[in-house]
Amino acid sequence: MSTNRSLWQDKPGVPGVIRKSPTPSQLEDRQLFVKVHAWAVNPCDALLQDQALPFIQYPVILGQDIAGVVAAVGSTAASKFKVGDRVFAFTINNGFQDYVSVDHTLTAKIPESLSFAEASVFPLCCTTASFGLFGKDYLGLPFPTLDPASTGKSILIWGGSSAVGSNAIQLAKAAGFEVITTCSPRSFDYVKNLGASKAFDYNSPSVTDEVAAELDKGTCAGIYLAVGSVADACQVSHKSKQKLFVASSNPVNPEDVPEGVEAKMTFGTGGVDMFKEILPATFGGFLVEALAKGAYKVAPPPEVVSRKGLEGIQEALDILKKGTSAKKLVVESN
Repeated sequence: MSTNRSLWQDKPGVPGVIRKSPTPSQLEDRQLFVKVHAWAVNPCDALLQDQALPFIQYPVILGQDIAGVVAAVGSTAASKFKVGDRVFAFTINNGFQDYVSVDHTLTAKIPESLSFAEASVFPLCCTTASFGLFGKDYLGLPFPTLDPASTGKSILIWGGSSAVGSNAIQLAKAAGFEVITTCSPRSFDYVKNLGASKAFDYNSPSVTDEVAAELDKGTCAGIYLAVGSVADACQVSHKSKQKLFVASSNPVNPEDVPEGVEAKMTFGTGGVDMFKEILPATFGGFLVEALAKGAYKVAPPPEVVSRKGLEGIQEALDILKKGTSAKKLVVESN
């Protein structure tokens, strides 16, 4: 195959445009070349389509989450993968293409029990949650296991019904923590099914007082904001009797952080290598093992909004921009 197709974002504020693009003449040793069967869309894709951020240079190919079939294998990657393997992968942008080159360390085989659409919901969300929960510069929790011993501590996951929050709940529970979370009341059963022991309405005027009081019933390991108000999460820390570090997936503005509270956005640069430290929780360990044993839920569940391939991705992004909860929008190949 000599040509590929990609959805290019030429500049912020305009729809993506499909154009032919070259395929690599030779794969790097650690890479796989994957024929994509399903793409999941994420809020960061919608954000980067609409807003110019200083660390993104346009034109760019967006897209983080893919699932498909291995079409070619680099020499190092061949120790774990072969042509024909069904895989899901985190692409760190560059995913909205018919064929995608991915690093084998951020790729895993799909269990037979899962579809391409189901597998596509995991890469970015599980990686993002793991970065905040287990990264040494953030909460630094012990890694999850299939048979966790209780730590006797709790953790607050703010925004538990979101895609990142759904994974954070499962990961923290598997690391031995009691999970307290926030979401809308309609999602209380959903987050408890994932492993949360208690859920609070994030829209309640007294939510920060209620959550702080709950956390202070015992020892809390910290706060992870998956989505939502950084200011509210920091207020929980401020009102708690404990010094609770806030790891946030959203930008942290100084005016949102009261005196005495430490909050930090989970962000870094360095490409593939920056994810090495959390691989035991994701593609290099727990996630793969738990999926194979049916011990990790597909959450949020996929909603296939198009089967038009690349032609359906802009449609999915437009739907995402209108707001979703407790589901992941997915486009399948035609």
